[in-house]
Amino acid sequence: MSDDLSKRGPQDAARVNVHEDWEVRYWCKTFSCTEQELKAAVKAVGVSAAAVRKHFGK
Repeated sequence: MSDDLSKRGPQDAARVNVHEDWEVRYWCKTFSCTEQELKAAVKAVGVSAAAVRKHFGK
């Protein structure tokens, strides 16, 4: 089954998925960061969107 490209948000809004390019773009836009910054944040605090948001001070 392929991804539904009509969806614009993450599959699970509580978790940051850095393994799907379109989700990485979504989260980078949401947190106003680069892909490298997003991946570093996820590595530092985990995949919780709330923890990543706190990491970026948002």
